Amino acid sequence: MTETAPIPLRPAPSARDAAALALRATLGPMLIAHGWNKVAGPGGLKGTTGWFESLGLKPAAAHARMAAGTELAAGAALVLGLANPLPAAAAVGLMAVAARTDHRGKGFFVFKGGWEYTGVVAGAAVALAALGHGRYSLDGLVRRRREGPAQALVAAGLGAAAAAALLAVCYRPEPVGDERGTV
Repeated sequence: MTETAPIPLRPAPSARDAAALALRATLGPMLIAHGWNKVAGPGGLKGTTGWFESLGLKPAAAHARMAAGTELAAGAALVLGLANPLPAAAAVGLMAVAARTDHRGKGFFVFKGGWEYTGVVAGAAVALAALGHGRYSLDGLVRRRREGPAQALVAAGLGAAAAAALLAVCYRPEPVGDERGTV
């Protein structure tokens, strides 16, 4: 009778490292592209400011710069695998604000303007926080291995709390339809 090796409860480190690298290589560049588009896209910061003004984020110019900077910094940190779970928390906060300000009331599907995209990005960021950045990262290079449920909770909680605070202080959308007393 031959003995078989027990089935590990967790994937082998190389599988976890590859999964973390794949998530970082997906989320990081996507955030960088969105941040860069806010700064240097067709409308530049002026267009982003106008868009944020129409969403009800006050002061819009500050929020345009803050969103672009956060996307660029969090994206770069994810690409490099630096400071888990903070870049994941930034992604969660960005997506929560986007879901509330731009995607609210439009249903689920992204092709109808819904919150599908923001939910998937935030969920992937929390999953990455749980996985950790892996050995193929700056965190891994300096042996700073933060992973597990606590890191996922920090990413989700800090991101949601930051978004809630920003929205409470700075989100002032214009009333529409019945809210203005008209039909």
